[in-house]
Amino acid sequence: MIAVLKKNTTEQQMSTLVDWLRAQNLDVHISQGHNYTVLGLIGDTSAIDMDLIASLDIVESVKRVSEPFKQCSRKFRPGDTVIDVGGVKIGGGHFAMIAGPCSVESREQIIEVAKSVKAAGATLLRGGAFKPRTSPYDFQGLKADGIELLLEAKKETGMPIVTEIMNAAHLPLFEHVDLIQVGARNMQNFELLKELGRTDKPILLKRGLANTIKELLMSAEYIMAGGNYRIILCERGIRTYETYTRNTLDLSAIPLLKELSHLPVVVDPSHATGNSKLVRPMALAGTASGADGLMIEVHNDPIHAACDGAQSLTPEQFAETATKVLQIRALLAE
Repeated sequence: MIAVLKKNTTEQQMSTLVDWLRAQNLDVHISQGHNYTVLGLIGDTSAIDMDLIASLDIVESVKRVSEPFKQCSRKFRPGDTVIDVGGVKIGGGHFAMIAGPCSVESREQIIEVAKSVKAAGATLLRGGAFKPRTSPYDFQGLKADGIELLLEAKKETGMPIVTEIMNAAHLPLFEHVDLIQVGARNMQNFELLKELGRTDKPILLKRGLANTIKELLMSAEYIMAGGNYRIILCERGIRTYETYTRNTLDLSAIPLLKELSHLPVVVDPSHATGNSKLVRPMALAGTASGADGLMIEVHNDPIHAACDGAQSLTPEQFAETATKVLQIRALLAE
């Protein structure tokens, strides 16, 4: 349920109403816009008299949120959420480029890539330390050592780091990670999502291989239900019957997610296509579709990459792509 307060409502009047609502065993989320303040009521609202609240002088309107995803709904919070990741803002007009290798392989590799992508305009460094792989015989990542190498690259470049978590038991290792990624295979790992809801870390939540937009938002709701509202959604392609690409990038999801939710949305064209030749056009298309950022895999030697070399750009290719992305952004701003 949401209650929209009138423009001339005083702080004291709002505080009195919020205190009363909390006395009804409800959590109240306050979203203040230019013209209105919206109170999002979380909990069992079935016993709340909507007509009583609507009759108050300071209340403009009261309505129930029909979507099952309440807290990430645009109705719950009309304005865009802006997520601060180590000083880099994402959402609400702030655009971020997240770049780096699929997996951290060595100190030399991650630092070289970090320096090159930063010079090209990347604002966050990605790199896998724990790698979920289809085959148990494939490279599984350097794990805790990989995170240490990412932190070294952060120290060298000043870039906030992004890496994927696979198990809630690993959370202590992520203490100094700026943005925790939940991969596509874990989008509906609800126990993991609950644990992340108890943290104060920003979360990058990837859409599952065959999950709907509604299911993605419900997974975000799991995290928000635990009290963590710092979530970035990621469209990374879904599995279809097409075989020429690794997945099918659902560009329509970007404007739809931004209509349904106030959370920022980024696009991962690398995992969506699985083909480095397609990364640049899909990155441009995702930008033009209104994404708040891109997540692109970059490797200094893709042919010899331990993981996903076929979809990785070279630093030079990333620099060319970043230049075109900024040109698209400039056109959208006109």
